[in-house]
Formats: sequence, C-alpha cells, structure tokens
Amino acid sequence: MFELTDHRLRQREYLLQISRAITAQLDVTSVLSLVIGYAVEMLAGNSGLIALYDDDGGDELRVRASAGLPRDVWPAFAPLLALQLEETAHERLRETLRDISTDTGLNLRQLIALPLTIRDTPIGVIYVFRAALNVAFSADDRQVLQAFADQAAIAVSNARLYQGVLREKQRLDAMIEQSADGVMILDNRWRITTFNKAMEQLTGWPREEAIGRPCAEVLGFHNSQGREICPADCPLQNLPHVPNPVVEGWITTRDGRELYLQSRYAPQRGARGTFLGAIANVRDITDQKREEELQSTFVSVISHELKTPVSIIKGYAGTLAREDATWSQETLRDGLRVIEEEADRLARQIQDLLDVSRVQAGGLRLELTDWPLPPLAQEVAHGFAAQTDAQFAFELRFPDDFPPVHADYERIRMVLTNLVSNAVKYSPDGGTIRIGGWAEDGRAIIHVADQGIGIPPEEQQRIFERFYRVDNRLRRETQGSGLGLFLTRSIIEAHGGRIWVESQVGRGSRFIFTLPLAPRRLEVHDS
Repeated sequence: MFELTDHRLRQREYLLQISRAITAQLDVTSVLSLVIGYAVEMLAGNSGLIALYDDDGGDELRVRASAGLPRDVWPAFAPLLALQLEETAHERLRETLRDISTDTGLNLRQLIALPLTIRDTPIGVIYVFRAALNVAFSADDRQVLQAFADQAAIAVSNARLYQGVLREKQRLDAMIEQSADGVMILDNRWRITTFNKAMEQLTGWPREEAIGRPCAEVLGFHNSQGREICPADCPLQNLPHVPNPVVEGWITTRDGRELYLQSRYAPQRGARGTFLGAIANVRDITDQKREEELQSTFVSVISHELKTPVSIIKGYAGTLAREDATWSQETLRDGLRVIEEEADRLARQIQDLLDVSRVQAGGLRLELTDWPLPPLAQEVAHGFAAQTDAQFAFELRFPDDFPPVHADYERIRMVLTNLVSNAVKYSPDGGTIRIGGWAEDGRAIIHVADQGIGIPPEEQQRIFERFYRVDNRLRRETQGSGLGLFLTRSIIEAHGGRIWVESQVGRGSRFIFTLPLAPRRLEVHDS
C-alpha cells in the first residue's frame, strides 16, 4: 500500500513539474523530452518516444523526443510509426519490434502506445518500451500513460498556438516595415514603441533613437506661422470620441528638410475611455500642400491679371462713350489702341489657360511642318526691340547653314516669345539678349540668354512647374501667372525635345531647348 501511494505521489509530482514547464517555456521539444522521460520512469520502461504529425496536417509521424533512445536510431522506428495504433496488439507489431531490435541492437520486447489528441484531433503518438516479457503493461499503466499523453498534447497545443501568434506577429511586422506610408505605434504615454523604415526616411530619425521618445518630440508638427500643434491641439487628447483623428502640419526633419505631413491615428481605449495607445499612419503630402498653395496663389494672381485688362478696357470705353465730352481724332485713336492692346492681352491670358487645360488633358495638338527657325527668331526679337527702350540690345547667333526644323510654327513662336519676354522682364538693368542655336546629332539646339538677375540653384528645377514663380523682388513687381514656362516646357516636350536652364545669380540666365530637325530630302537631278 505504501509503495502504491509513493508511486502516485511521484506521478503527481512529475505531472506538476511538467505543468510548470509548460507554463514556463514554449520550447515544445524540451517539454516533450521531460514528458517522455517521466513516463518511461513511471511505467518502469526502458525507453520511449513521442512522434508528432506535421503541422500542415500531413499523415506522416516524425519523432520529436525520446528517452533512452539515441537520436541516430530514430530513423529505424519508421516502420513502427507507419503502423496504425489498433495494429499494436497484432503479430505484425511483434515482427516490427524484432526488426527494429535487430537493426539497432536495442532490446524491445513490449510496447504500450496511446494517441495524443487536441479537441479529438490526433496530433501524434506516445510510445513506451520494456525489455522484459515477464511483466506486461496493465490497465493502470495505460491510465498513467494517458495522463502523460494529455500533458504532451497540452504542450504541443500551446507551442502551436504560440507559433501561430508569432507567425502572425512576424507577418504584421513585415507589413508595417514594408509599408509605403510611415507607421508608428504609441503606448499609453504617447511614447513610440514601433517605428518603421518609411518613418525613418520621412523624419530622418533612426528608429533606435525614436523608440521610447514622445511622438511630439519626433514629429513636432507646426503650422505655417511656426506655432507648435502637438502641445495644444493633439487630436488624441482633444478629440477622444473621434474614431480616427487626423493632424496635419509642417515638420523639420533631422536632416533639415521641411515636409508637410498628415498623421491619421487609430486609438485604442479602455472600457472607461482610458487611452491605451494608438497606431499612427503618417503620409508625406508636401507636394499636395504646395500644389494647393500654388493654386491659391494662382487664383489670386490670375484674378488680378484678368481683372486689370478688363478694368482698362471698361475705363477707356466708358470715357470715350461719354456724351458730355468731345474727343479729338488722335485721342480716339489712342484710346481705341489701348482697348485693342488690352483685349489682345486678355485673349492671350485666356489662351494660356486653355492651353494649360489641354496640356493637363493630354490634348495639346501640334501642326508639324518644316521651316527655318532663324527668321522667326528675328521677327520675335524685332517685336520686342520695338517695345523696349534703348537699354536693351538683341542679337541673333545662328550659323548660315542652320537646317530647317520639324515643328509647329505658332507653338514655337509662343516658346520664343515667352523666353524673350522673361529675359526682358527679369533684366531690370537692361543688357544684351541673345537668341541663337546650332545643329547637333540630328536635332536643333536653341538658346535664349540674358544678363539679368539670374535664378538661384535651388529654384532652377521648379521654375517649369505650373503656377510657380521665382521668389524675388521682381516677382512682386512684374505681371505673370506662373504659366509661361510650364507651357513652354509642355510644348517642347510635345515635340519630343527637352528644355533646361543654366543660370548664375546676378549674371543672367540661358534657357536651352531642343527640337527635331526636318528630315533630309533626296534631291534628284535630270541628266
């Protein structure tokens, strides 16, 4: 009786130790090794093993842990693992054990085996072997082994659940890391716990430095007037009932860039509304913001540009139509001339707007013909020479054998007119304006150069953008909608050419563009 009680106490102690191991670690191999070791000892066996089916639902058992069996003999048990459990009492089992004993040198005389199941689904088998034949496995032995089999099944279930959670976490981490948008996760104190690659690129902060810091320190949103947004207007604090609050503002990155970001939050809150943390999706909308600002500026500028000629036309027309005044023929001619000039100016501005719409819609049509470019350049230069004072000189620099171009005549007139107009406009002290070109590699290269104020390097790439105007004193003193160079570039690119600028502040600018040459024609002479 004492021996039976001691046996049960040891069984209980072993099961308790296994339970502690299951809760303390998720290394299934270590726990299974503990299970099979105790099971062999409790059943007075010589050796044992635990085999599991593959996680993907396959029907092949593989040894995962053993007691008293070196790892190098595991493959010899493949015939045993192939048997169904109901076959373990048949002659086939005895033959299989004899074959394994012969192959491995082990003495395997008896076997007890039980399935491992999770929610009635078999996941493996536990085996215990004895070398002696005089003491058979009993019903009590089967009951004891069942207790160990249940513990092994729990260990496998926990490990698989953990592996599933780990795989899901790894998948989520990979999605966050590879996201095109910046993603960061905040804890309940608004401190950063996750910071993906896109956030590093957006902010210039390395993640190892950003993690643990308050999000307001890393992002530091401020408005256009420079006032910080986060301390007073944090949407997570001020808008607790909004499901996905959004904040937008300018930030200064660690490497000195100015970006306009939008941060959309998905907050997590407790039962009483307590803030538990949030996921922030951060997007760079600098281009969109600048486009909005440019369009806003454009609306005000174009309103002024269109309103001015309309006001002049209306003023002159109203003055000349007064019945209480008598005007001389000269006064009438001057007034009508001004009306005609302002009407032409208004028509050009409207045409520019229409052309911009066509460019955006991809409908800029060209009427391509072959024609000599120098006469057109001379005509444009003479037109501006007649309008400007003596402080400007115009020079043409084309070789005598400059070949014809294959282009739309009126569109290229517009290009030259825009470039020469800008050269005059941004040369307040006058100087020489040169129009020239040469042929090279099957294309015409044309340039318009001035001796004006020049363009800063940081603005040279942006001057061809829609609505963009260089920020300087002359911009505020001269008319313009910011469409001229945008249309110029669009026309040149529609011809398959390109345009660029070379400039030095205070020394002038040279705009250069390319056009296709007219194809050479084969001349046939009568013999």
